[in-house]
Amino acid sequence: MTTAPTSQSTPAALPPSVFTLPQTAQLEALYTIIRDKTTSRGDFLFYSDRIIRLLVEEGLNHLPVVPKTVQTPTGSTYKGVGFEGKICGVSILRAGEAMEAGLREVCRSVRIGKILIQRDEETAQPKLFYCKFPEDIAQRYILLLDPMLATGGSAIKAVEILKEQGIPEERIIFINLIAAPEGLRRFCSKFPALRVITGWIDKGLNEKAFIIPGLGDFGERR
Repeated sequence: MTTAPTSQSTPAALPPSVFTLPQTAQLEALYTIIRDKTTSRGDFLFYSDRIIRLLVEEGLNHLPVVPKTVQTPTGSTYKGVGFEGKICGVSILRAGEAMEAGLREVCRSVRIGKILIQRDEETAQPKLFYCKFPEDIAQRYILLLDPMLATGGSAIKAVEILKEQGIPEERIIFINLIAAPEGLRRFCSKFPALRVITGWIDKGLNEKAFIIPGLGDFGERR
């Protein structure tokens, strides 16, 4: 009987700002389904959305809270907590857009921003092609959404764009399903105060900079 996952990579030098979901057998079963090339589109949508909701919930655990007192229907007083500030989800197009539904299922009426980053054919570097944010984004906590972290180039560019909007990196939480150790180290060395919530850390990148074992092109499979 298998009671724990066996394929998770745990690099010895994992940055302290990286947090993973609890590595349970159930989680590995979900990842096994979405990695399988024979999985139908409907099943891929359903099971990847389950993982996204878990990631968003974990991301919310890292937001600051303040004391809050409420009255219960029994007439009693309950001293609890409430979130300190407002949230904005920012998806890195186009794959990150597929994570927006999972965010909305967890955070009702959440504001959404979008960033489109593509490779510049002349410089071979990530280049901003489009962005749209709520007017008050600088006052919000940001959940940055992109399912795959390979080399980290697009994610780094996205954070640079957010910082240009006046958002300090400690108010940004990057959420992704699968990360390569190479991309994690590069990204976290650039932004040490930014927290990363990832579902799974894979073995690494191949010669084409694809995550191995990975799950293919997330956007195309959706």
